Amino acid sequence: MKTNYHTHSTWCDGKDSPEDMVRAALEKGFSALGFTSHALLPLADPWTLQPHTAAPYADEIRALAEKYGDRIRILCGVEADFITGRVRSDRSVYAHLGLDYLIGSIHEVVAPDGVRVPVDHKPELLSEGIARAFGGDAQAFVRAYFAAEREMAATCDFDVIGHPDIIRKFNGVLRYFDESADWYNEELRRTADAFAASGKIVEVNTGGIARGWIDDAYPSPAFRDLLRERGVRFILSSDAHSAAALDCAFDRFAAAEDYVDSPRPSHRKS
Repeated sequence: MKTNYHTHSTWCDGKDSPEDMVRAALEKGFSALGFTSHALLPLADPWTLQPHTAAPYADEIRALAEKYGDRIRILCGVEADFITGRVRSDRSVYAHLGLDYLIGSIHEVVAPDGVRVPVDHKPELLSEGIARAFGGDAQAFVRAYFAAEREMAATCDFDVIGHPDIIRKFNGVLRYFDESADWYNEELRRTADAFAASGKIVEVNTGGIARGWIDDAYPSPAFRDLLRERGVRFILSSDAHSAAALDCAFDRFAAAEDYVDSPRPSHRKS
């Protein structure tokens, strides 16, 4: 069964319309497609749904679900950002949209002085943010990222944890932290414990490969091992921002785990 539940479109920062994504999914043999536009309601950034576009977005996805329902299962969700102290990846925030599921993700880390440092937008912005807001202390930045991941998993009501170590995205270019360091692996262990305690699904996300920044999925093999040891279940996602990337690297990762076939934890395999 070929599915993808992490899909972006022109409603946020995607390149193709929702219907173009559906047609591509049909051509690629998908049985299910879930849309998850970026959202950080009640706030808004240019790359996210706006408060006034969230309902029309949900309406269009539901219309496509009805139009193509005899050929493919289409679900409507959001990738709901968590920003410490400001925005929550929580079902209550999006209840008015009647969504099928939520992915909780972190794209920005809040520094001690309140500055929001983008994690995965551009390497130069990440470097500048660490230098300016964290005094050049990359370890402090990485620790703050994982602390936010743990807080999100423990305190918010959502279904799937999105790209949980996306801080690796620019590490091949910047080499700003050592992924083999003891302190880093301790952060992974603590975060794996928090994810397991939350009961949430973790996605194996191939989006970094599609964008050419990393030749691996999120989370890393070592992180997946820790999660698997704790009984965490996985779902395979492409994090597609274009029709061409809908099944990016699925041939490499499809057999890597015993994936669940729904983004809702209540539908886990036994």
